[in-house]
Amino acid sequence: MVNSYHQTIPNRTKSTMITQSAPCTLAAIDIGTNSIHMVVVHIDPVIPAFTIIAREKDTVRLGDREPKTGELTREAILRSIATLKRCKEFAHSLEADHIVAVATSATREAPNGENFLQLIEQEVGIGVDLISGYEEARRIYLGVLSGMDFQSQPHIIIDIGGGSTEIILADSEDARFLSSTKVGAVRLTQDFVKSDPITETDFASLRAYVQGMLERPIDELRTYLQPGEEPRIVGTSGTIETLVTILALEKLGTVPSPLNGYQITRKEIKDMVKRFASMTYEQRLTIAGMSDKRAEIILAGSVVLLEAMTMLKAETITLCERALREGMIVDWMLTHGYIADRLRYQSEVRQRSVFKLAHKYNVNLDHAQRVAGFALSLFDQIQGYLHTWGTQEKELLWAASILHNSGLYISHSAHHKHSYYLIRHGELLGYTEIELELIANIARYHRKSKPKKKHIPYSQLPDNQRKMIKQLSSILRIAVALDRRQIGAIERLESKYDPEYKKLHLHLFPSQPEDDCALELWNLDYKKVVFEEEYNVQVVATLESVAVRV
Repeated sequence: MVNSYHQTIPNRTKSTMITQSAPCTLAAIDIGTNSIHMVVVHIDPVIPAFTIIAREKDTVRLGDREPKTGELTREAILRSIATLKRCKEFAHSLEADHIVAVATSATREAPNGENFLQLIEQEVGIGVDLISGYEEARRIYLGVLSGMDFQSQPHIIIDIGGGSTEIILADSEDARFLSSTKVGAVRLTQDFVKSDPITETDFASLRAYVQGMLERPIDELRTYLQPGEEPRIVGTSGTIETLVTILALEKLGTVPSPLNGYQITRKEIKDMVKRFASMTYEQRLTIAGMSDKRAEIILAGSVVLLEAMTMLKAETITLCERALREGMIVDWMLTHGYIADRLRYQSEVRQRSVFKLAHKYNVNLDHAQRVAGFALSLFDQIQGYLHTWGTQEKELLWAASILHNSGLYISHSAHHKHSYYLIRHGELLGYTEIELELIANIARYHRKSKPKKKHIPYSQLPDNQRKMIKQLSSILRIAVALDRRQIGAIERLESKYDPEYKKLHLHLFPSQPEDDCALELWNLDYKKVVFEEEYNVQVVATLESVAVRV
């Protein structure tokens, strides 16, 4: 049933997935908890592949938040703005055609995170997508996949950031399991490293906390492994890169270039953790390969890596220099038509993720698909007459239509509100945080009260996004009414707009000639009021007679 319904999914390929032929230069910026990183690449559409031509990094410590409020500090915000201005200037000096940027854990959790992103747009002129932990994990997977040959072996990827750690089980076909846990090098240093050097008591507390936080995702990850599979363990980002650099300098006297593929054992990491725990900050600074900023947080980051490897019973881990930023590049290439064959399955990650969430919450897919079909049909038919939304908004409407009844999983009472929560906090991949907010709100307003300014978080959104929610959710209300009995009584709809009298004529075609569709018509008469108010039209519905099939 799912395959047949894919025809009603908004076809992003028509507008953005056409195979590209022109080479371009792309800059990807990752606004993390500890640092801001930028990578600039040249994309060759023929292969297709990208070549890294420059990297930029600055430690801004967004994770050093206000202790009482949890807000990003003014100093960290100013440091970040200054760094982003330099990144933009550098990208332009390299003649970058496009700049994409994402923000992760620290911005995601801060009460003033959205204000920070708005300030970036005003001061720097860069739009930043706020992504969820699961979306961050997915893009890390894409980045690693672009730099490693997985062959037929499953890989466990461990990415330790400043605010969170992503643990991923994946193969060359797909990511089987994605997780994001709030144990990061900056966060843990703030919470547990209270003395210099750390006390034995605090060190024990740090280890115990990390073990407790990682236990659940690692236990769940194991359930996705097939009997007999022996996954390869891969590490990405700053902590493991620093450990490998130190080890290489001590063993070889030099740092291999590239570091990609360098292996380090659990025993070697354990020895370094013990060593770091006994040293002061100044002593760690004297270690060759250790930067001043990394010396502050290396102990906590190393503990996370050691405990994860111990729980996974992994003796060695391989470094991959590609991670989130490179994953952003691959994701951009996928959505802009530069990758047509290899990794093509990833272009459908949104749709597959929506269906996965629908299945998780026992959504009646037959009904949901009919509702989505009606919603998209009406969207198309009134486009240019009553609204000017495009393909992107249509895709959000589709996702909201499929998931609008997911809240029934909790209870029938106020299930539209439950739907909002489940969608907003579900594991929908491929969407930014603001897109998740929009989908959740469109689904939330498919029944009962229309959107109001007193409703939070709807009231906190910009005017244009509130308008989108109001208009798309009113379309969804009409669509829900047309399948009131959830039996497919209405086969299709045709609409005609009369601008002179401001009337929208809906011609409804029943599936069965003898069915008067009384309940659907009654519910439509009830649901259309919000649509009429929003679009300033009168909706006139007519049930068309159909010829009896002999």
